[in-house]
Amino acid sequence: MTTEPTRRPLALVTGGTRGIGRAICEVLAPTHDLLVGGRDEAAVAEAVAALSTKGCTAHPFVAELSDDAQTAAAVDHAAEVLDGRLDVLVHSAGIARSGTVEELTREDWRVQLEVNVVAVADLTRRLLPALREARGQVVVINSGSGFLSRAGGGSYSASKFAVRALTDALREEERGQVRVCSIHPGRVDTDMQVDLQRSKGRAYDPDEHLRADSVAATVRLAVDASPEAMVEELSIRPVHP
Repeated sequence: MTTEPTRRPLALVTGGTRGIGRAICEVLAPTHDLLVGGRDEAAVAEAVAALSTKGCTAHPFVAELSDDAQTAAAVDHAAEVLDGRLDVLVHSAGIARSGTVEELTREDWRVQLEVNVVAVADLTRRLLPALREARGQVVVINSGSGFLSRAGGGSYSASKFAVRALTDALREEERGQVRVCSIHPGRVDTDMQVDLQRSKGRAYDPDEHLRADSVAATVRLAVDASPEAMVEELSIRPVHP
């Protein structure tokens, strides 16, 4: 009698082509097959090819997540890979627009909330049946700005406060079915952080920031928690003030 091969767990990581998202893909690759999320088809293809050399099977998940039709099409396209089950959904895609209330337009607020909150809620909603089937886990890469807002950061913090409220509600709604973890990094050495510090006229020193793989390690911690345990919230900050 032959036995079916053991299915590797499957993780979808949005924003998986660079920065924190790419580091998360790298840290999960030894044990998980991957759906690599991104809006640039070429960048996603490069990441899929590179990750496929690390012992996992990687697949593309291409969509502009603020676009309803593209998100729906990407989920439909991934249906065969999912086969009704998703073990881990990591929301790492996001944008940061800084500016005072006086400076930011209605469109600035809409775009930031659409990408950082609405897209997270919508993609999660679409994948909840597969996550429930696997008794899976949702991990949201939030920010220290999800706890504290400063001058010039109201729009970004508003989106991160809102997505923290979303994860808190989702955790209680899905308790016992899907684990939900919210991770709050401080400043991370990524392209986004370089652009953000440049926009504020500050000198940039990568040694004063977290490494992306340090944040990825916290995702690994949450994913590796034993079945009866849920890492609900983690804050990770650089040593430098």
